[in-house]
Amino acid sequence: MTARILDGKAAARQIYDEIAAGVAARLAQGGTRPKLATVVVGDDPASAQYVRMKQKNAKQVGIDSEDHRLPSATTTEQLLELVMKLNDDDGVSGILVQQPPPRHIDMTRVITALDPVKDVDGSHPFNAGLVAMGLSGGVEPCTPAGIVALLERAGISIAGANAVVVGRSNLVGKPTALLLLRRNATVTLCHTRTVDLASHSRNADILVAAAGRANLITRDMVKPGAVVIDVSTNWVDGKQVGDLGPGVDEVAGWLTPNPGGVGPMTRAMLIKNTFEAEVRRRP
Repeated sequence: MTARILDGKAAARQIYDEIAAGVAARLAQGGTRPKLATVVVGDDPASAQYVRMKQKNAKQVGIDSEDHRLPSATTTEQLLELVMKLNDDDGVSGILVQQPPPRHIDMTRVITALDPVKDVDGSHPFNAGLVAMGLSGGVEPCTPAGIVALLERAGISIAGANAVVVGRSNLVGKPTALLLLRRNATVTLCHTRTVDLASHSRNADILVAAAGRANLITRDMVKPGAVVIDVSTNWVDGKQVGDLGPGVDEVAGWLTPNPGGVGPMTRAMLIKNTFEAEVRRRP
């Protein structure tokens, strides 16, 4: 058996078309154009590339963007000063502070300083709390929201499925489990220190690998026909890989490529969150 591909690039294009239509309709009715403000601290090439791609995605749907590049020596206080300025800027719909920042930056302070309405990454405690409680109005984190959207657009049933999420980060693992639970999956949250991880993963109808460890999930750990979402970005011999070992594609029923699966969906949901942030600010 060869797994069917969950094509994140194709699904992201559909989402961009929908956002572009929404922006055009909003402008035709005299509404305001959304704007995304991106902030990068330091000179990490990967972060710079990610932000360029996000700005390109924004432009293609009619959303403006502005870019703020700060030197590696920027202090937490200086970054907070910029965040507060962007909070107060009525022309900015959403703010993205690209992670990871340099180690000396206190991201907890930065995240909590964001205006929750402009928090398009869904990381502010206010938004995280609404998501955790299953209440409406919270901004869903981009990667978990992208995973769910990819499943739904492929027609994969979440309700009633046994879902196993491997990884417990605040950005991906925990909120992914919560979003799947909200859609009536039976969810098990595991991690790299889970005893006998395979005993859990082999029962998964939907398996989300988001632990950040290459070759963590081997083919014998996957239920035949399962939907496998490979989230992580690991670098092995200069090549991007996820958490899956060789042969998983021969066992799974559905599989995300890596790259080309979850990454495009993450960016698409960021742009969607930016559009929706402007709608919330100015209905």
